[in-house]
Amino acid sequence: MSRPQYPSAPRQDVADDLHGHRVPDPYRWLEDADSEDTAKWLSAQDDLFHHTVDGLPGRDRLRARLGELLGAGSVGAPVWRGGRRFFTRRTAEQEHPVLYTVDPDGSERVLVDPTALDPSGTTTLDGWQPDKEGRRLAYKVSHGGDEESLLYVLDVASGERVEGPVDRTRNSVVAWLPGGEAYYYVRRLAPGDVPDGEEQFHRRVYLHHVGTDPDTDDVLVFGDGLDKTNYYGIGVSRDGRRLTVTASAGTAPRNDLWIADLAAAPLERPDLRPVQVGVDASTSLHVGRDGLAYVFTDRDAPRSRICVTDPSDPSYETWRDLIPEDPEAVLTDYAILDDLDRPVLLAGWERHALGEITVHDLASGERIGAVPLPGLGSLGGIVERPEGGHEAWFGYTDNVTPSSVLHFDARTGETHVWASAPGSVTVPEIETRQVTYTSHDGTPVRMLVLSRPGGDGPRPTILYGYGGFNVSLTPAYSASILAWVEAGGVYAIANLRGGSEEGEEWHRAGMRDRKQNVFDDFHAAAERLVTDGLTTPSQLAISGGSNGGLLVGAALTQRPGLYRAVVCSAPLLDMVRYEKFGIGQIWNDEFGSADKPDELEWLLAYSPYHHVREDVAYPAVLFTIFDSDGRVDPLHARKMCAALQHATSSDEPVLLRRESDVGHAARSVSRSAALMTDTLSFLANETGLPLS
Repeated sequence: MSRPQYPSAPRQDVADDLHGHRVPDPYRWLEDADSEDTAKWLSAQDDLFHHTVDGLPGRDRLRARLGELLGAGSVGAPVWRGGRRFFTRRTAEQEHPVLYTVDPDGSERVLVDPTALDPSGTTTLDGWQPDKEGRRLAYKVSHGGDEESLLYVLDVASGERVEGPVDRTRNSVVAWLPGGEAYYYVRRLAPGDVPDGEEQFHRRVYLHHVGTDPDTDDVLVFGDGLDKTNYYGIGVSRDGRRLTVTASAGTAPRNDLWIADLAAAPLERPDLRPVQVGVDASTSLHVGRDGLAYVFTDRDAPRSRICVTDPSDPSYETWRDLIPEDPEAVLTDYAILDDLDRPVLLAGWERHALGEITVHDLASGERIGAVPLPGLGSLGGIVERPEGGHEAWFGYTDNVTPSSVLHFDARTGETHVWASAPGSVTVPEIETRQVTYTSHDGTPVRMLVLSRPGGDGPRPTILYGYGGFNVSLTPAYSASILAWVEAGGVYAIANLRGGSEEGEEWHRAGMRDRKQNVFDDFHAAAERLVTDGLTTPSQLAISGGSNGGLLVGAALTQRPGLYRAVVCSAPLLDMVRYEKFGIGQIWNDEFGSADKPDELEWLLAYSPYHHVREDVAYPAVLFTIFDSDGRVDPLHARKMCAALQHATSSDEPVLLRRESDVGHAARSVSRSAALMTDTLSFLANETGLPLS
């Protein structure tokens, strides 16, 4: 392959002097998405991308197979309220999951169908919450991928909207009061009430009465004068007696927590008493049907534990361990089943990224059993009926099983499939192994390796990772993974430090000044795949998105000879200026801030954009960006793409793929299939995997 003719991208003599460092930024002009120069450059990149990728072999077959695998659809666990159940489902024909309700008489109805709201497919359902009686539903939608949620309320019986839209409710939760006439929720201040550039911050907790004007009648309950980057969580106990509020600065792995007795003060002025303030831990509190407060916390327990206490005095000194920390598994979830002679608590765990559920005596915490599961997979949230009972429902998936809902009956101890994904699909036979390898500093790290049974010799391989924000990579059904493995490739998923696979200490071992551990874990995973004879550097591709885009961006600049091809999606890459755009400031605790001299040193040590060197043979790179991305600004990929196209001495292509009217996360099925087709055909062509 001859070297592509890259679009002209002038290098400008732009640099910042930061704490004694001269930091060059030759492509700062590409930060301006609206400039004529940027538009011209992007148009030329579009042409180059399509010229290079559209004609790659095997694309039609790949696209068709991805469509078949995506046709499995999906189904979500039920939420029960007042004799009704609510759930989402997506059939093979649907572009988005649809929210349904099943009435007490068993009849099923559509409540919210994003495609019916917008046939273009660019509207997504961001969240939903029925009231305690199941008569009203609060739900949020956003348009064009911007994730700027609009909040509505509808009457469940009639399906008619009661009110909305309420804007500025991105990342808002809704906590209904009994009766369905009022709720607490979170909303950002109006743009005119905050400094320029801070419109994505300054959230507050409000009390809203259904049918009133949120702009004039809502009552500010909490958040005034606190950190501008705070996110708030709110909950109201089933009996309406207790209000809980949590506050966390951005994505920091800690929060403050308050509780109020709503019977002791007006709803507009709850007396919120601190449970945990200024403590380096994440803690939540739920008041059960028995009147006890159940505290889920990683305080003094990095893998988390459950404590019980009195909600009238839930101070730390009163906490009593119910489910203590496990030395090897991370506690993720729980549910209480109390309509039994011996009430029980179900505890959800991830043991080295694999899900399990144990059964405990509710009074003592003693383990008395386990919930049978169909395989080594991942669990969704455990759901019980809010009025109590002996049943629980939870989502389940693994590498060959589309999303399903399992039902557990505590009276019999049996588990069965309650709802399967609605589509019919034939999946390939694959072999999954969990491999433990050693990172640069002797730390054991695990990864899942998926391949067709048998087969000798090295094969084209994709290594995927994330390594940040306490996110755990667990087994899940994936059309793109199955299509790759079915074609004869190997797919590996590394559980790097920075994630939550081994608890909060594992997370913190890969953040801030220890971020390099994540990249070293990733390099070590690649080296293990080569050492085991599964692949070679000329057949090894890496892939990651968002924080995972930062991961592969650092990997390709630190070890360019170890990787043949890279897919870098919606990435963070300029770690010196990331805080200046969008919601970047909320990630300060994860990465550090360039405003602080010592933290700038951390960032400069690995910032991919600042480590591109001329006359280095970089691997083939495909950046994928989304114009409406409201989390990671596409400017990161634009600047990095220009830098690599200028610097590389290799003939391997450096390409940019962009989409409009789509954002960082949720997208229609057809958009997903198109993106997978482009990325997989690119990687297959570079690593030698035949698709036709």
